[in-house]
Amino acid sequence: MAPKLHGIGFSTCTARVAAALNEKGVDFDLVGVNLAIGEQKQPHFLARNPFGQVPVLEDGDLTLFESRAITKYIAYKYSGQGTDLVRGGDEKERALVNVWVEVEAHHFNPAVAPLVSELLIKPRVQRLPTDEVAAEAHAGKLDKVLSVYEERLSKSKYLAGDFFTLADLHHLPYLYCLVRTPKASLVTSRPHVLAWWEDISSRPAWLKAAEGMKFWDAPPS
Repeated sequence: MAPKLHGIGFSTCTARVAAALNEKGVDFDLVGVNLAIGEQKQPHFLARNPFGQVPVLEDGDLTLFESRAITKYIAYKYSGQGTDLVRGGDEKERALVNVWVEVEAHHFNPAVAPLVSELLIKPRVQRLPTDEVAAEAHAGKLDKVLSVYEERLSKSKYLAGDFFTLADLHHLPYLYCLVRTPKASLVTSRPHVLAWWEDISSRPAWLKAAEGMKFWDAPPS
């Protein structure tokens, strides 16, 4: 039985999991969750994720939430097929993957998520004005993070080395959103970061997952 991914295509965290499944060549069923009516807060969904957030992965009798934990599960369960997302055969390479996975979670995401919220989610979904002062503050934090990335990517093709892994994959959804905002220059002004983004965003597995992200391409109604 194919795994069930409960979520919505334009959710950054849902797309992160979909990309990992695609990299492994795993067929899955995307089970839509209607966020507009708060379905994720209803008892039947809270039974799967008590925090009321998407995505949730159901794989047989196993139910998982938190997108990064899910992608790691996928990487290890399907270690013998598709892209090696964790470099399981090399201890040093695996350690570097883990370092940059943590960097994404603890440095990149805390800066980019609120910036994308201000510039994209608030005006397009919540119909609220952008707080320009807050946006500039978040952009300043992300600028510092991406300067570290620029230095790192001047020495290696991908974050953990010369190989694509979860460390890169985890960045894809929010970078996709970021380059659709007025702060796209945070990426485009850095040649190594830009080359990295153009590389990882052209992978077939991501292009397939990104079909659901096209919501963010349309101008606000």
